[in-house]
Amino acid sequence: MISADTTPISVRGFSFRYPGADKYVLRDVDLTVEAGEFTAVIGGNGCGKTTLCKTFNGLVPHFYEGSVEGTVSVFGTDTAEASVSELSRNVGYVFQEFENQLVQPTVLEDVEFAPLNHGHVDYRDRARTALDRLGIGRLADRFVWELSGGQQHLAALAGALSVDPEVVVVDEPAAQLDPMNAELAYEHLRRLHEDHEKTIVVIEHHTEFVADYCTHVVLVDDGRIVWKKPTAEAMNQLDDLRARNIYPPQVTQVAERVPEATVDGDRLPVTVEEAVGAFGVVHPSADGGLRSDVTADAVGSACLGTTADGSETVATLDGVTHGYRTLRNGRTTVFDDLSLSFRAGERIAVLGGNGTGKSTLLKVLTGIETPQAGTVRVLGHDTAKTLPEEIAEDVVYVHQNPEEMFVADTVRGDVAYYLEQRGYEDADERVDRVLRSLDLTHLEDRDGRLLSVGQQRRASLAIGLAMEPSLVLLDEPTGCLDVASRGDVTETIDRVGDRVQTVLVATHDLQLAASWATRVVVMSADEVLADGPPGRVFEDETLLETSNLRLPQVVELSARLGVRPFALDVDDLAARIAAEGR
Repeated sequence: MISADTTPISVRGFSFRYPGADKYVLRDVDLTVEAGEFTAVIGGNGCGKTTLCKTFNGLVPHFYEGSVEGTVSVFGTDTAEASVSELSRNVGYVFQEFENQLVQPTVLEDVEFAPLNHGHVDYRDRARTALDRLGIGRLADRFVWELSGGQQHLAALAGALSVDPEVVVVDEPAAQLDPMNAELAYEHLRRLHEDHEKTIVVIEHHTEFVADYCTHVVLVDDGRIVWKKPTAEAMNQLDDLRARNIYPPQVTQVAERVPEATVDGDRLPVTVEEAVGAFGVVHPSADGGLRSDVTADAVGSACLGTTADGSETVATLDGVTHGYRTLRNGRTTVFDDLSLSFRAGERIAVLGGNGTGKSTLLKVLTGIETPQAGTVRVLGHDTAKTLPEEIAEDVVYVHQNPEEMFVADTVRGDVAYYLEQRGYEDADERVDRVLRSLDLTHLEDRDGRLLSVGQQRRASLAIGLAMEPSLVLLDEPTGCLDVASRGDVTETIDRVGDRVQTVLVATHDLQLAASWATRVVVMSADEVLADGPPGRVFEDETLLETSNLRLPQVVELSARLGVRPFALDVDDLAARIAAEGR
């Protein structure tokens, strides 16, 4: 029975070590989460954030056993003395891999599962209330495998809410979601917090979301709590954050470079609204070395210097139509008469909402899937007439779900496997090089399936990049990674070797698209909405509204300040504002 204590979460002197591990993943943790907070838990990949949050509902130590010291209590009940089922009445949990929580065929049946198994006779009413609260009542009769990633995420959240818990814990709310669905997920959490007085805890790498939505921030480093602070104060602890591979919001980074850009005279802004007030003046133009009369097209073309006319075509899709069979609707078409070409030297970001075909595009380029109509040619091969194994000699596809690439019992073994299977004489040297590049050397003897999701992402990248392919296809390579690791990914791609001609990334990370890509392709459910340089694509407000794109803070701030063409990274915007005499 849950006690009458009103403190949702209390952690005292808690340490935890997984079986077989040499060190504790959590060490002497003290933390209190008060009623009514919206708290973000932040820290670098592998620092213990997820393990900490799994103590809140008893998954640690009941399902994830290990060496335990100290206590965790939920509303006064020691989690070691209560079952996960009992604790779930007060702590709802949405996993980072939220699709794994969907265990019933239809959405309604899945959301009914928890209240039904808790013995609530009104389980159906509870389920429909949870669905309506999240605005997805219309999906009640849909099969869960028919849903987009954003819809699946909301269905998993509805399942957690169906027993009306006082605390809701969500691991990476924005992971695997397009920018607008990620924002929608946070808006739902905001309403739960403000309108229904729920205590919310999120694990998050995106400090922009933390700044916009959270009331408090907990910084975790190497299994310890560094501090817990109100959000605005936390986002101004620049040295503490960067020491843990966490970057403050982009607007905070811009303000840091611009004298006197403060809020209330003593801190840097952390949201776009605060930044607009801090800079104070809307700039009609700001060139920072670029003439204000240069068009967005011209700026974008300048970025495409490596793809001038005459460069080699690496891959083409000509009139491609492709789709999948469904139980209810026969066949769903993903592409209809799609034609695209990719050239040597390009760095292409493929953007679009969940379910618009980004991952399918990568799969048809590998030959894993053969389209119903049209032709796909990659490095001279017609994929319909060439075995995928042959294409894989020069084309590497890194999966969105990294665990699908693990075949050995160590990270080093996983990276070496594909090289050894193809008889590379320098396999050991390649493995050493890529492990160093992605900061994986200290994890090389660990089983990749037991790593954090962010560490798994780096390991899967290492598997692909060790091949030094001509064409690299990456599906959400920066998902679930801290900012420093996201930077390591792009740096590794850029320096992986002269043999790599083209990199194509399917991503929801618009900061990556803005600062790294030379070309952006925006896809919808029916067609390619835009194809051009980032500067031109992000200037199109109508496109952004119709394609579920949420501008990076630096681009949004450029728009609000009247900076034209839009700045695409922090240094660019800060330099242009400074050039205006700010």
